Amino acid sequence: MSVPGQAVPDSALIERIMAQDENALSAVYDRYSGMVFSVLVRILKDSQAAEEVLQDLFLQLWREARRFDSNRGSLPAWLMVIARNRAISRLRGRNRRALVETSEELAPGYAPWLDNVEHEAARAEIVGKVRAAMREMPREQRQVVELAYFEGLTQTEIAAHTGTPLGTVKTRMRTAIQSLRQLFDDGTARQSGRS
Repeated sequence: MSVPGQAVPDSALIERIMAQDENALSAVYDRYSGMVFSVLVRILKDSQAAEEVLQDLFLQLWREARRFDSNRGSLPAWLMVIARNRAISRLRGRNRRALVETSEELAPGYAPWLDNVEHEAARAEIVGKVRAAMREMPREQRQVVELAYFEGLTQTEIAAHTGTPLGTVKTRMRTAIQSLRQLFDDGTARQSGRS
């Protein structure tokens, strides 16, 4: 049982999901679905497709929660990697022209998490940490992360897009991800303007 006002740790929720506790899955969904959905919409440019990928992702979590290893990273990072990979796979199966037409129909600023103030506060904290870390990254690392996670490009596509050797792109990505992972593992982030 958690202390009132204190969130249940992700690791405890995963254990409960492995024991088929639907309330634990609901808690993880409430905690991270808005953040994951917003990234999916940015990659897919289609809110319906993003919702489908999101539902598939949480169904996978329900069925395969044992695959999550907290020693390898945080739960939100794990969910984001799976979501990104699924979105890219879906993009590759779509006609690029249909993708552009769909993006024009999206309502700008759509934010499904606004209904839940507590969830929005948690999401804002995570986003703030990521933004702070991204600001401190060298420009080249920040660029590969943005192209991969927000534009949905593969490392090969990033290399072609930037004219950078693939090995260099891989090194920059690995270094950037390690920096972000350390940020979430430590639970600290430098605030902007603080050295």
